[in-house]
Amino acid sequence: MAHGSRDPRAAATVEALLDGVRRARPGLEVRAAYLDHSRPSLAEALSGLDEAAVVPLLLTEAYHSRVDIPGALDEILRSRPGLRLHRGATLGPHPLLITALERRLAEAGVPIGDPGTAVVLASAGSGDPRANAVVAGVARSWARTRTWHSVTPAYASAASPTPEAAVRDLLNPGPAQVAPRRVVVAPYLLAAGLFAERIRKEALAAGARTVADPLGPAPELTEVLLDRYAGAVRPEIRRLLPS
Repeated sequence: MAHGSRDPRAAATVEALLDGVRRARPGLEVRAAYLDHSRPSLAEALSGLDEAAVVPLLLTEAYHSRVDIPGALDEILRSRPGLRLHRGATLGPHPLLITALERRLAEAGVPIGDPGTAVVLASAGSGDPRANAVVAGVARSWARTRTWHSVTPAYASAASPTPEAAVRDLLNPGPAQVAPRRVVVAPYLLAAGLFAERIRKEALAAGARTVADPLGPAPELTEVLLDRYAGAVRPEIRRLLPS
């Protein structure tokens, strides 16, 4: 279940991701659903089914996963009390998402783990500070596992620093700090759209060397989605899944 967007590239990304799941699990029926802007709705996607697992195609736990999706599920269950629904966790955080981020940076020509390269991890941002804290946690985890100059979280809306400010601060550090040779930006986004375009434009204008593509249907996301599906239908193994 994705948020949905007026930009058709978002739905195309969702379908490409789900096609990857279908190839990995040919016997598993996979349907897309959207909270807003796109169809089918969750109710439409569940039509004709007696049981389903609903996995949020979201990178952090925020308002949509905490309020909108449970509300949609409750509304459907009130009208269809016999329907068996299993709710999965959001895609992020997950160690494989860092692998996918590195895939996109490598595709953009960035040497992975270069000590002279500072990475800005640029997310959409949220009014929920817990969601922004998750992005900051991903940045810290990434910095611990590689020898980057640094990994800095940034937010295109609702929080600071913005990607533009993060790039400028890294390129113009204080007297006691060492500036990186280059700054690159890794969008913590599923698909192209308004936020991806804003991040690219503003980060490049601020002096970023490279802005990678959004995660899109990277093969790592297929694995994450199947992990979340497994955790939804078999709650006893949730504690064994990476988070």
